Amino acid sequence: MLKSLVALASLTVATTAFAADGATTGPHGETPTPAASLTLTPQQEDEIKASKFTAALVWHEMSEYTNAVNSGAHDEFKRLGIEVVAQTDAGFDAARQKSDVETVLAKKPSIIVSLPVDPATAAAVYDPARAAGVKLAFVDNSPAGYEQGKDYVTIVSDDLFQMGNKAAVAMADALGKKGKVGYIFHDADFYVTNQRDGAFKKTVEQDYPDMKIVAEAGMADPARAEEIAQGMITQNPDLDGIYVTWAEPALSVLSTLRAAGNSHTRIVTLDLNEPAALDMVKGGNVAALVADEAYNIGVTVARAAAGSLVGQEVQPFLVVDSLAVTKDNVADGWKKSLNKDVPATVADAMK
Repeated sequence: MLKSLVALASLTVATTAFAADGATTGPHGETPTPAASLTLTPQQEDEIKASKFTAALVWHEMSEYTNAVNSGAHDEFKRLGIEVVAQTDAGFDAARQKSDVETVLAKKPSIIVSLPVDPATAAAVYDPARAAGVKLAFVDNSPAGYEQGKDYVTIVSDDLFQMGNKAAVAMADALGKKGKVGYIFHDADFYVTNQRDGAFKKTVEQDYPDMKIVAEAGMADPARAEEIAQGMITQNPDLDGIYVTWAEPALSVLSTLRAAGNSHTRIVTLDLNEPAALDMVKGGNVAALVADEAYNIGVTVARAAAGSLVGQEVQPFLVVDSLAVTKDNVADGWKKSLNKDVPATVADAMK
């Protein structure tokens, strides 16, 4: 999920910290439904193709994550004969996203797929589209006050608890199921990272009695990740592993370990990242990167929106699977997550 999590966290008011029962919940407490369960009949697909529907993609920003989601949506719309008439990038600016919606409405799209920059104020962004009868489908979150099934089709995201759980399993695999672990979590009220982090901690505590979290540090600002890592490693030089809430701050942890001459402590983090993957395949500190199937998020949100136009009932919160990417499966994992080849630097290092 390579998105600007810090910006999202600063703008998002979460209603669910994390799912204490061990299952992912949506931003409004929704029960997850597997994305794979959403299918269209041949008759529905024929009706969609014959109807000459159009779509617009109104993104919060473009990143590696968004590019993968965007690619999946484009491919599914193309498969269904739906023309994408507009695509925008708000640069993580809520006012710009509002302007983007107003601009694309001039093209009269049947569908708008989007990730709201600021869910708390996003109703004003999408109200003109809703009033025009455009089908709205969202990635990760929806505007506050909007009612699923009435105001929008669905939210598509990843199985957040599964991602944190797989990170814990990957850490256990890297450490032989025993050792001292540091835990750097996202210290902000944002349901995506809160659930992922909570799942890691809960899995370690419940499933791996010989693997102890002995140091914890909250990170609100990723710019402080190196400072946090330095403090943790100085106080706990014998750590066997460190969990980091997502990949960019994990690079600061990696830098700190390298500066200390520490080749022992293993890092497990979330989301794909080229420098982290390069360290991993070279046998460095990074043991695993847990990623979601970002491309499949795009496919699913496009399919859901298209199906809604021909009467398909869609569940409120659809989730894709995640996968642990390690040195052994990095090429396959990159393809499965992002539907693209592993970066050339990583491919070269694997030879």
